Amino acid sequence: MIELTVPAGALTDAGRADVQRELATLLLRWEGAPDTEFFRAQAWSYLHEVPSGAQATAEDDAPRFRVDVTVPQGALSDRRKAGLVREATAVVLKAAGLPEADALRVWVLIHEQADGTWGAGGQIVRYADLVKLAKDA
Repeated sequence: MIELTVPAGALTDAGRADVQRELATLLLRWEGAPDTEFFRAQAWSYLHEVPSGAQATAEDDAPRFRVDVTVPQGALSDRRKAGLVREATAVVLKAAGLPEADALRVWVLIHEQADGTWGAGGQIVRYADLVKLAKDA
């Protein structure tokens, strides 16, 4: 699951149209999930646009962007986390029409969900189950 929170109007029209699929796709790639219909359907992406003026810093009102990524604990090595953060930042900057120099305006927060605390379809989903599904794909 990947969620992008942005101030309303901070994304370009083209960026707004593409950013969710781009973020979902890169999340699957960094998790090492196979590119199958099943796994693509599990890569949920949310876009939360907060009203103008609802986000600010102590310094200025320039838009800031928060990417929240929720993955099963153990799904991302440190190398994969670093790659995900780097690419998610680039995707958001592109979607907002901003240069790389504005990278500190994008924060990526990775939330690892402990095994046994993730449920879908009315049952607990374990990381080992997902790994097996990926291997069998």
